[in-house]
Amino acid sequence: MQVLWDKWETESPFGTLTVAVTENGLCYIGFEDERLEQWCQSSIFDAHIIQDSTRLHPYVSQLKEYFLGIRKTFSVPLDLYGTKFQKRVWTALQSIPYGEVCSYKTIAIAIDSPKAVRAVGGANNKNPIPIIIPCHRVIGINGKLVGYGGGLDKKEYLLSMEQKLA
Repeated sequence: MQVLWDKWETESPFGTLTVAVTENGLCYIGFEDERLEQWCQSSIFDAHIIQDSTRLHPYVSQLKEYFLGIRKTFSVPLDLYGTKFQKRVWTALQSIPYGEVCSYKTIAIAIDSPKAVRAVGGANNKNPIPIIIPCHRVIGINGKLVGYGGGLDKKEYLLSMEQKLA
């Protein structure tokens, strides 16, 4: 399977983001370049990684609009690689409205696994498409920011930006 990717650094407040797609849709957004190859090896075993900025234009355009405060929802197709449980969590995350937050417990209840709070956290950590699948909108039950694959500073930035623009 071909995985097309490119670096996007122009309007990202986090510096370089690596964006990758398959023929089925967006499969990866990363805050660090070297993680794409590792992710492909563990998720898409037969991946052939090719740099191609042309096919990524619609995906990068929507990310740019998001960071400019123009876009609050995304409409690009996604190609998710994970366990059934992870995919259920990632689908539930997409229902969290822009500018709002919920707890890991709320997500666990929403997917009919109320005791799987830690597993929900683990699925959030494995989210291959942060920002578009908004795992940054999930906080601890006590209202505190906890865990984010890109770092808590990025989670805080995204939540603050969304709350100002909501």
